[in-house]
Amino acid sequence: MPLAPSVRLHYSEKFRRDYEGAPLEIQRTFDRKAELLVTNLRHPSLRAKKYSEASDVWQARVTQGWRLYFKIEGDTYYLISLTSHPK
Repeated sequence: MPLAPSVRLHYSEKFRRDYEGAPLEIQRTFDRKAELLVTNLRHPSLRAKKYSEASDVWQARVTQGWRLYFKIEGDTYYLISLTSHPK
């Protein structure tokens, strides 16, 4: 389900801190994945899924060991956190 290029990303303060604290390789990978996120939420490499129905939070894969958590409201994706994922 491709999304219109008008999708916007909103970065929470927590997300900004997570991003700044992440290794440079993870930051670069996230930057590439963010482009996919705004053009196609269903891109296979994102593996995006609803993480919590109750709080309407989504999860997407940045790498095998890192995840992005976000909410969708209209044409804006509110990025909540970028965290390492326990294996």
